[in-house]
Amino acid sequence: MSVRESFNPESYELDKNFRLTRYAELKGTGCKVPQEVLQKLLESLQENHYQEDEQFLGAVMPRLGIGMDTCVIPLRHGGLSLVQTTDYIYPIVDDPYMMGRIACANVLSDLYAMGVTECDNMLMLLGVSNKMSEKARQCSSRRCVGVNKAFGTQVAVAVHQWLDIPEKWNKIKLVVTQEDVELAYHEAMMNMARLNRTAAGLMHTFNAHAATDITGFGILGHAQTLAKQQRSEVSFVIHNLPVLAKMAAVSKACGNMFGLMHGTCPETSGGLLICLPREQAARFCAEIKSPKYGEGHQAWIIGIVEKGNRTARIIDKPRIIEVAPQAPLRMSTRPPAQHPNPSRPPL
Repeated sequence: MSVRESFNPESYELDKNFRLTRYAELKGTGCKVPQEVLQKLLESLQENHYQEDEQFLGAVMPRLGIGMDTCVIPLRHGGLSLVQTTDYIYPIVDDPYMMGRIACANVLSDLYAMGVTECDNMLMLLGVSNKMSEKARQCSSRRCVGVNKAFGTQVAVAVHQWLDIPEKWNKIKLVVTQEDVELAYHEAMMNMARLNRTAAGLMHTFNAHAATDITGFGILGHAQTLAKQQRSEVSFVIHNLPVLAKMAAVSKACGNMFGLMHGTCPETSGGLLICLPREQAARFCAEIKSPKYGEGHQAWIIGIVEKGNRTARIIDKPRIIEVAPQAPLRMSTRPPAQHPNPSRPPL
């Protein structure tokens, strides 16, 4: 099993003293009815504990007894049986994600004990303490949203043109160099030319729940549109913005005229906004970087799905992820123009 980063409550806007185990006085499976009491309650369901195997629709039906791990129901299809089990478990660790994995492994062990190695269906019901805050409830059942292309292509294309417009270049030259602009422009160009086909294929592999592409409305506009189409009453909350290197600084120096930090900056041939199960999101991001898909593919987890009214928002101070250029670039030796270019109108 791979090493996983320790659960940090503050990363999910919870109190640093949040402990999942504090919401249950009993821990794990130690809260169950004692075995001897349960067997006494159920013994009337099986009068003969030593009965020989019976025939059921021509198939042998073994007498498993009430103390076994699962319910085995013979079917009418060629000697097949339906193996079922039900279990419940209270919090035993404080990481909600790991608690979910433990609960899953716990119930599957009943099947494994019967020699069953393939499970066709599993239903997990999540009970949430009525003492939990709304934030804590959201943390206990969470999906993530991610993107596979960095934002800021519009900014990169614009400032690349500003290299020939001194009055505009002078506004940003203290926060960015010509080399930075050339690199960002080249990366933006390669991103816009790259198909989203790989990401689309991996959506099936990692059980994506919903997706849209990010273009003229910016990340926030398209997130809001996608949220409105959801069957469940959920909302998207964006915490992270992966942005082409130096373009966030440029946008800020321009008074956020591009709307980059507000999520309204248009993108051309942008990436996919994908909603994934939380445990699959990190795997998606790792897999898409594999060399077998070619160079340049990246992905980031940018937010969460929470109970809401089908809206999307960006938190007040999102974390900016500076995305370094991936594609090699042969640098231009062209210096910025020293005089306005009358043939090119200002943007």
